[in-house]
Amino acid sequence: MAKITIDENACVGCGLCVNMCAECFEMNDNGIAVVKTFESTDCDLQEVSSQCPVNAIVVEE
Repeated sequence: MAKITIDENACVGCGLCVNMCAECFEMNDNGIAVVKTFESTDCDLQEVSSQCPVNAIVVEE
């Protein structure tokens, strides 16, 4: 299982991760991305991480 961390101080709330993988990510009440689950059958988590515009998502296998 992958370990996903989000730097909440770096996250700008763009929602790209949620758009790419709503299975694993959601926005909290403050507009910051949070991890819902650490496993995905439909998403490439490394791709989601690489697309984050502020590099707030780190995925470790």
